[in-house]
Parts: sequence; C-alpha cells; structure tokens
Amino acid sequence: MTPTPVYLDHAATTPVLDEVVEVVVRTMRQVGNASSLHSPGREARRVVEESRERVAEALRVRPSEVIFTSGGTESDNIAVKGTYAARLAAGRDSGARRDRLVVSGVEHHAVLDSVEHLVRHQGARVTWVEPDADGVVTPQALAAAIEADGGPGTVALASVMWANNEVGTVQPVPELAAVAHEHDIPFHSDAVQALGQVPLDLSAVDLGVVTGHKIGGPLGVGVLTAGRDQSPVPLTHGGGQERQLRSGTLDTPGIAGLAEAVAHAAEHQASHARHLSVLRDALIEGALALDDGITVSGRWSPGDVTGRLPGNVHLRVADCEGDSLLYLLDAAGIACSTGSACQAGVPRPSHVLLAMGVPEAEARGALRLTLGHGSERADVDAFLAALPPALERARRAHAASRSRA
Repeated sequence: MTPTPVYLDHAATTPVLDEVVEVVVRTMRQVGNASSLHSPGREARRVVEESRERVAEALRVRPSEVIFTSGGTESDNIAVKGTYAARLAAGRDSGARRDRLVVSGVEHHAVLDSVEHLVRHQGARVTWVEPDADGVVTPQALAAAIEADGGPGTVALASVMWANNEVGTVQPVPELAAVAHEHDIPFHSDAVQALGQVPLDLSAVDLGVVTGHKIGGPLGVGVLTAGRDQSPVPLTHGGGQERQLRSGTLDTPGIAGLAEAVAHAAEHQASHARHLSVLRDALIEGALALDDGITVSGRWSPGDVTGRLPGNVHLRVADCEGDSLLYLLDAAGIACSTGSACQAGVPRPSHVLLAMGVPEAEARGALRLTLGHGSERADVDAFLAALPPALERARRAHAASRSRA
C-alpha cells in the first residue's frame, strides 16, 4: 500500500493558495496586453498597476520601486550583474575603480553564480563575508570586508540574504544595510525565504528580491524592488517595460496572482509564524530525542520566530549520507531535501554548512525539512515515525561503503 505523501519541502515550493488560483484563472480569461493602448490593453494595465500597489504596500516600498520579473533567480541576476555594470561604469567616469563585490558565503546560488560569472567574465573581484557558527553575518564582519581589499571606494555592491534557505538563519539585514550605506554602497538582499515567515521591510535595502511560489503564489513570477536612485544595467532588451529593467510582455494573470499571495503573506505573517514554530519545535525536539547522533544546524531556541525561520528544520545526522536518508524517507512517503547542491550529478556538501565551519563529513549528513501552508502535527508525527528505520538503513549503507573503501 502506497503511504500518504507527507510534504516537508515548502522551502523549495509550496502549494498554490485557492484564492490565488481563482485570481489567476479569472485574469487569464481577460484578453489584453498591458503595453497596448486600446481598452483591453488599458484594462490589463490597470490589473498590473493595482497589483504593483498591493505588492508595494506589503513590502513597504513605493509602487515605482516594484519591478515584476520571472522569479527570484532573474531578480538576483538583475540586481547583482546589473548593479555591478552600472557602478563599474560610473566609477570609470569619476576615476574610481568600483570592481569589487562584498558577498556573504551563505548566499543562494542565484547570487553566488552571478558573482562567479562576473569574476570569470567581467574581471570582478569578490570579498567573501563568512558567517559565524550559527550562520549569522554580523555587521562587524561586513564592515571589515568592506574595508579590506582596497577599501569602500572599490565596492560596487554588498549582498547578504535576509534568511538562509538551508539552515533558516535570519540575518540582521537593516543593520547590515546601514553599514553599507555609511559608505554609499548599494545593498542587495535576497528575501525569498523570509516573506511570510518574518516581518519584512524592503525599504531598508536598495535592491530586494521575493518570488511567488514560496508563498502560495504562481510559479514563474517574482519581484525585484529597486530604489528610485538605483539604475542597474538591464540584462534583456526589447520593449523597455518595468523601468526598462525587464523587457517583455507582462504576465498579467501571474502578476495578479503574485499580488494576492504577497498580500496574504504579509497579512497573515504573525499567525503563520506562530503556527509553524510550534510544528518546527515539535519536529526538532522529537528528532533530538530519537537519536544522540542528530544535531540542529543554525541557531534555534524553542518559540523563536525572529532568529530562525519558523518553518525551517535543518538536521545533521551522524554516520550517514543525507542523500541516502532522503531516498529512504521518500520511499516511506516523506518528501524533504538535503543540504546538498547537486551539480552535474555529483552530490557535494552544502556550501552553507562549510562556510559555517561544519566539517565536510558532518555536512554530508544534512537533512532539511521545511513547513508551510497546510502543514499539520500529523506531518511531524509521520516524519518522526519514518525516521528511525530510514536512519538505521542509511547508517548500514554508510558503514558498508566505508568498509569497502
């Protein structure tokens, strides 16, 4: 008999809210390109601009600062690559050498890979800001990185994510942004995981990023917030939409659905966080009680809804491979993820855990469980029941592989 699936991977994507589906379907039935001047086009434009106002209010920015994109990855690329190009050009005009990026070592690959691209192909330099053992990037660490390698005048952009997608650590972003602003350095923050789980005010940063599918919105639509004084060089060209930063026909139904999801996330953030934190704490405490070889990554204390994402559980399991444990849990009907980034089919330890100082052997035994809309106590109980037999088999496989080696 196939077990009832238990979904514990909401950080990857979460189910679409019913009210979002209704908005998207209703808007899809309306014809009109938001860039057209006739009546159907103007009606589509009205939907887009009303959605922009809803998103701006929820994120605490001006409507003119909301740029609609295809999601978090595109938004991060525009913010990092576009701002680097703009600041590099402005520096040349003034005789400054703004060719350096100051970036935390725990960023999402949308940021990391953008930075590496600039290093390989544009001659950029990067100063990595490493976190403490809990994954926190302190203002002092950011200030030291800005002062290094040529000083503040060489920095094109500073970037630290609002909340980590693997270990759930929430960063002191307003304080970090203030450090960058002391030197007139634009500050970018990927807030994809933070929206709906912790209070979010993107007016604190120059460039902020959220996406729809992490909060019950549609796939394929997201937001870049860009302050009015920010002019990243666009990565695409065509119609000049979205302040000429993101050309292309606007996805009116997707934008309407995104606005519904963002507004819902902001309105229900506090109650949602309380609900998730109760489940998170039960999951963590239950797992720790099952096995002495299980530890929690990142900072955690019961009831905390500010220092750690309330829906994030990240466990390190001794003497087994996280991938093996994932597949065994999947066979038992539990959908979760590891802390690994799989590139070209080769599992590698999480760069986040390594940056936090976790030994590689420990980092390989990572398991991420994330809660969201629809998560219930029964999901926690199902995981805790499935974990011991999966853990026993994963450890046997690990021991056998070590003996063969």
